[in-house]
Amino acid sequence: MTHRWDSLAALLDARAAERPDAAAISFGGEESSYAELGRSSELSARRLRGMGVGPGDRVGVLLREGCEQYVSLALGAMRLGAMCLAVNARNKAGELRYVLDHAEPAVLLYGAEFEQLVRTCGASHSPRLVRIGDEGEFVAAGAEVDPAEVAALSAKVTPDAPAILLYTSGTTADPKGCLLDHGALMAVGRNTTERLEFVTGDRMWTPMTMFHSGGWQVFMTALVGGGTLSHPGIFEPGLALRQLVDEHVSLAFPAFELIWLAVLEHPDFPTADLSALRIVINVGVRERLLRMQEMLPATKQVSSFGLTESCGSICIGSHTDPLERRLTTSGKPMRDVELRIVDPESGAELPAESAGELLFKSPSAFAGYYRDPEATAAARTPDGWIRTGDLACLLPDGTLQFRGRLKETLKVGGENAAAPEIEGFLLTHPAVSVAAVIGVDDDRYGEVPAAFVSCVAGAAVDEQELIEFCLGQIASFKVPRYVRFVDSFPTTASEKIKKFALRETIEAELREQGISEAPRLPR
Repeated sequence: MTHRWDSLAALLDARAAERPDAAAISFGGEESSYAELGRSSELSARRLRGMGVGPGDRVGVLLREGCEQYVSLALGAMRLGAMCLAVNARNKAGELRYVLDHAEPAVLLYGAEFEQLVRTCGASHSPRLVRIGDEGEFVAAGAEVDPAEVAALSAKVTPDAPAILLYTSGTTADPKGCLLDHGALMAVGRNTTERLEFVTGDRMWTPMTMFHSGGWQVFMTALVGGGTLSHPGIFEPGLALRQLVDEHVSLAFPAFELIWLAVLEHPDFPTADLSALRIVINVGVRERLLRMQEMLPATKQVSSFGLTESCGSICIGSHTDPLERRLTTSGKPMRDVELRIVDPESGAELPAESAGELLFKSPSAFAGYYRDPEATAAARTPDGWIRTGDLACLLPDGTLQFRGRLKETLKVGGENAAAPEIEGFLLTHPAVSVAAVIGVDDDRYGEVPAAFVSCVAGAAVDEQELIEFCLGQIASFKVPRYVRFVDSFPTTASEKIKKFALRETIEAELREQGISEAPRLPR
């Protein structure tokens, strides 16, 4: 399969011409055909252009986690050569303020439920605020331009034009904006269709949001393959199970154990007809992957590896691989993806089966971090390899085996949470002098934040107070589930905190107490 399109709009319009009545997307069972999505995205583009949006502008989209309007608005921006600033719907005021001030969108399109957040977040940058109604209409948006004006701009969009701006927690205190261009999105769609043997008319299901690369990877797979993105909207296990059955979903990308187990353990699962389901893609520990495979024996479960900077997956296992290989590896790299394992300190390439930092090159690689040339340069080696900050090894046949993380990014129920970002917020509490955040294994979320804190002389705060201080101020997945107070920290010769020693301390404590799942946060 080769690329025949310069942009997502060109690809969508081609699909609308070929299969106008076929379902392109289904959110919570509400379908839009290719022709309908083409028309709605063009209308969005005409309205945005009427507000002055043009090439290179950022169009913020802040809607609930999964809805048809999200895709239509994003594609509308892309038709103009603008990019969709996909705002995380879980952001609190401070997080939204940072994103708006850093990205400086020309327009922020938002749902009614975010009215107060948008109006009170305190951003210095003031985009044009446009509320989106339940049917996707722009509330008091202004005039629509002629379709010919949109068509002329769309014709100028090239594969290297930025399409999506996703803010992701990284190794620094502030989130970084990953720029994903049209070519990268189409490349990940092409590669995923090839690896999964996706055919025209297939339906691929995911609960991953459209403000994450995973949601866009599945949409691009459907778009490139001429099939359908099936999405539950707001995830609820029973509704998700019914969608899988009713829509005869053939491939599923729940990605995270917690999500898929909730479906498999639903009371209706034993009688659900999932005979159309061929492949499920999950990430997790061997024992739980095995359990999920045994609960759905007729469906092949594979694993994958990807990150925002690679626009989603760069490796996916094959359904033809033996069971043990599917349970313990992330599969082989996809077309035109190159992998290297290097020593984290020296950068020297390591032999097969040696664990080190994973580097990659891929046609789906991100274009860089928005307005952050230093971080972009740090993410790449002088010869163009992208650092993942992840610990992995390559087996002799080129299969990837993930071993853990080198960087200070936690993976909490599928969400990236930067330890320095959480530490920075904890330091705003008047009683906190030093904070060190590490990830702790968790049966429910895979990993949760734990904070080690030393207090200002003469000040005092307890664990519950500090957790409550975070609630409502930072996203819930960033809130520490454990807080431990110390008088001093273990450090290296250069006075860096030995976070591995902190992790060993709390893991030993939790093992001794038989705790494998963190306490739930108060509502």
